[in-house]
Amino acid sequence: MKGALRLVASSRDALALGLAPGVTLADARARTPNLVVADHDPAADAAQLARMAEACDRWTPSVALDPPHGLILDVTGCSHLFRGEGAMRAQIVGRFRRGGFAVRASLAGTPDAARALARFGQAAVVAPGEEAAAVRPLPVAALGLDGDACRALALAGLKTISDLADRPSRPLAARFGEDLITRLRRTLGLEDRRIDPLRPRPAIVVERRFAEPIAHTDAVEDALRTLIAEAAARLEAQGLGGRSFEAGFFRADGAVRRVSVGTGRPSRDPVSVFRLFATRLDTLTDPLDPGFGFDLVRLVVPVAETLAEVEPRFDGGERAHDEVSDLVDRLVARYGPARVLGFQSADTNDPARASRLVPAASAAAPALWPVSESGEPPLRPLRLFDRPQPIDTIAETPDGPPLRFRWRRVLHRIARAEGPERIAPEWWRAPDAPTRDYYRVEDAEGRRFWVFREGLYGRETAEPRWYLHGLFA
Repeated sequence: MKGALRLVASSRDALALGLAPGVTLADARARTPNLVVADHDPAADAAQLARMAEACDRWTPSVALDPPHGLILDVTGCSHLFRGEGAMRAQIVGRFRRGGFAVRASLAGTPDAARALARFGQAAVVAPGEEAAAVRPLPVAALGLDGDACRALALAGLKTISDLADRPSRPLAARFGEDLITRLRRTLGLEDRRIDPLRPRPAIVVERRFAEPIAHTDAVEDALRTLIAEAAARLEAQGLGGRSFEAGFFRADGAVRRVSVGTGRPSRDPVSVFRLFATRLDTLTDPLDPGFGFDLVRLVVPVAETLAEVEPRFDGGERAHDEVSDLVDRLVARYGPARVLGFQSADTNDPARASRLVPAASAAAPALWPVSESGEPPLRPLRLFDRPQPIDTIAETPDGPPLRFRWRRVLHRIARAEGPERIAPEWWRAPDAPTRDYYRVEDAEGRRFWVFREGLYGRETAEPRWYLHGLFA
């Protein structure tokens, strides 16, 4: 019997016939020959639950999963938008039932109380402070305990939440663990906890609801433009600028489409932000399909940073910087952040690792690039070879700069040399790598090179080798 197929979930009609989860499939078919069954697909169930959570975002931005088949919504401060908690619950239940789902929902002061009532109770909306009275008749299974804990409580004669609530907590904790007491207090409404929403609460949320769904492109753009202006006003009032903006388009049939744009620096310019959205919408591989229309358009600012007013410079430097940033933002909106890259300096002495390519709109603050003194040539060339190229050299002393070297069959006679700049290897990456002595050299024709000798003469090697690593412009 351990390998027998069993029911995982049952419809209401099946439950009325005694076909509860856990019954073997053979027994169920013996009772009901015309039973309709489907293979259990946990991955598909989880994906469907995630889509339902996405749809719930139209009522509140704080939606958490309660696996395997539940959702928890924090509707604090949202119910007045739907004419009260009762009307809000009715709207949520009605929409999902029209989609073919069997739904049970309850509203209470704590997530645990609402969950217990939705699964085991009858109350739809519990008045503030009445959670304890509402959940007391429920079985101990409403606490979310596992099967062994429920059986242990039943053997002790504790079958309902009321049985537990009427007893001192210390003996219960000593016998059944502190987790039981924590669950009991939360279900009774004596202790609250915050849910872990799928999407963190954004800094700014603005939205427009429509009595009649809108489908025309101009109407959608007008709504988005209005929301961006409203969000910009809120950001300005708080002294903030948005680093990312997300528009959510909620269709009347429950489908949700989200479009995000980001900026390389904090911004609250409505014109620039709308331009980014327009570019992003034009380049979507899957165009925005309104279906029967959007009944809700929402704009959120997930990431915002302090944005101080900057006085314009007379030389126009600040404006030039802004224009470059705007260009980067438009390129990112059109091609995606993974395709628009920029160089960022790294905190290392290794020339091959001194810079790296990162998304141009990355929020990470770049390290400062080394700056040469005024009138001095650059310390290192901008162009480095992927692999240093070996050269043949002649030096006056084994540990001195080269007098001449041959590279690509061309002999270069050194007129000037500066160095060495000794760069030790990063021992945690290459513990056996030899030390390098770098020189900036200039040949008789004025061409400048960056060469190095690998290995300290007499200490690391008896025959140091020379390489050309880069070219100065």
